[in-house]
Amino acid sequence: MEGERVTNIKTNKHDAIILSSGDEKETLKAIINHFKASPLPDDEVLPNLGLFLTSKAMSRILFFYEIYKKIIHSHGIIVEFGVRWGQTLSIMSALRGIFEPFNRHRKIVGFDTFNGFSGIGEKDGDSCQCVDGSFSVTDGYEAYLDHLLSLQDSLNPIAHLKKYELVSGNAIETVPDYFSKHPETIVSLAVFDFDIYEPTRVALEVIKPHLCKGSILVFDELCDDIFPGETIAVREILGLNNIRIQRMPMTSRISYMEIK
Repeated sequence: MEGERVTNIKTNKHDAIILSSGDEKETLKAIINHFKASPLPDDEVLPNLGLFLTSKAMSRILFFYEIYKKIIHSHGIIVEFGVRWGQTLSIMSALRGIFEPFNRHRKIVGFDTFNGFSGIGEKDGDSCQCVDGSFSVTDGYEAYLDHLLSLQDSLNPIAHLKKYELVSGNAIETVPDYFSKHPETIVSLAVFDFDIYEPTRVALEVIKPHLCKGSILVFDELCDDIFPGETIAVREILGLNNIRIQRMPMTSRISYMEIK
């Protein structure tokens, strides 16, 4: 019914927040079925993935394309807080291969439990219908993703140097531990996709001394009533009055800020 609030927002398997209408969901299912039944020969599938990209999927790629261009002349690594299936890491790896294939310092580091949410609390509200363990991935997925990123890396120059890292575990422990072991780290780009308050707050606190003028922070759930914890963490650590939160016209959900 028009104007009615969507209450069943999550998928039943592994969770995903879906706000599409019933008709949109049916259309997306049809596109997925076309993808699975594709008559394309194997060596033509990857070069023709654009056949199956919706405008929403394409908009996210375009967003990160524009974000990556902003950091090309800044020094430091890329970190993603909340990897899940690893699409953003893969996009970043491809963009590095395009824009700066010989920059060995542009390491890409992803943090995730690979077991779903950990530490969901009162500040996260209940609109997301989540508990600890929500948004998990399939068994053994971390190893699958690691191998896939390795294969992609091998297609670019200086492939003998590993330029990515997956850090598995509770971010409340792993993020401080990583930056303690790597005090030389400068963060050029940080992507926040933990969704929930506690790990987001910890990650913001830890990376703050590793930021410099020109560093970019990307947020996936700011000003989102389904996941209020991310905004609360940003407000407490950075102060909303102190920062300029920007967006791009091709995406309604993702926002970013630049350290001035």
